[in-house]
Amino acid sequence: LFQEKKRLTIGNIARQWEIQQNRTALEASLNKDTENKPCQINGSAAYVFPEESRSLDTILSGAVQGLSVLESHLVEVEGDTLGLYGAGALECLDRNWSVQTAGMIATVSFMFIEFDEIVQVLAKLKTKFPNCVHLKFKETNLVALQQFNALAETHRMEQLTVDPQGNPVVNFTLWKYYVLFRLNHFNLQKINGVKVTENDVVKAERLFGILAYVASSDLPHYHMLSLFGESRRKQFHYLLEGKGKKSGVGSEESSDNRRSGGESTARATLNYMTKDFHMEKLEEIKERKAFCQTYVENLVKEAADINMKNESLQKLWPQMFIELVRDAVVEIHNKNSYMKLCLQRITDQKQ
Repeated sequence: LFQEKKRLTIGNIARQWEIQQNRTALEASLNKDTENKPCQINGSAAYVFPEESRSLDTILSGAVQGLSVLESHLVEVEGDTLGLYGAGALECLDRNWSVQTAGMIATVSFMFIEFDEIVQVLAKLKTKFPNCVHLKFKETNLVALQQFNALAETHRMEQLTVDPQGNPVVNFTLWKYYVLFRLNHFNLQKINGVKVTENDVVKAERLFGILAYVASSDLPHYHMLSLFGESRRKQFHYLLEGKGKKSGVGSEESSDNRRSGGESTARATLNYMTKDFHMEKLEEIKERKAFCQTYVENLVKEAADINMKNESLQKLWPQMFIELVRDAVVEIHNKNSYMKLCLQRITDQKQ
């Protein structure tokens, strides 16, 4: 009975996931192509017309509502593996796990969950499951190499498994080498069940080593410092002061690793930003741009007003000077009255 319920629940989660992916693909295709051109949905061609989009969206919404009466996520502990099915399963990381169970978990498997949602809970794995050394991803929409940057947030990792199903990133020929390069500080032992060799690590460094160097050299120093904790800031200052530079970039990286016991300073600049966070940043940049534009416009207006007043003064000054001299001569023409006026002014000031 339990196995049957589990099978039905996973099947329901898989269908909800597929419907959500169809919705995403449909919305993307409608945004990119408003003309009557075929779009790809889960590998099949379908002609989508603007007037039909609302009805299709209604159908998809109805399908999700119909499935929601069943379980929408599943949390399963089997041996030393914690299986998380569906986005709702991530909430289990906030529960109070027994010390025995938490210490037993060596593998955490994510299925039918958006990677961007997984990123938000990676830090919790450090404290919840201190002995976790293996992460598995299946149907998580891993689509870009930079997404692997987020895995640097975990405290340790010996194995990584990325199932081709629902993770297009594995179609990239060099994806394993990028993982080895970016997560070098973990000293990964296996990727997708295949043992990592020393030659793999060397090749990864040769392929992507320049990437970290370029990324770190393009960032201003204040931005670099914001990426690190206090100990890492001291290391960065150590590099800026020129200590150890004689050995070149490669030796700097290795010495940096030895001092920190973690990821190198240059690699730390290769991070991943989720879509929501990226949109927040764009909105923040937009607001800053508007503020700066208004501020500069006000400065320009103030400068223009000052310049206009200065030009007016230059035109009026000759006549003003003549009038000032004339008034002064008239005022001191009668010495007695002028002296009385001066005494009166002094008396008024004292009072």
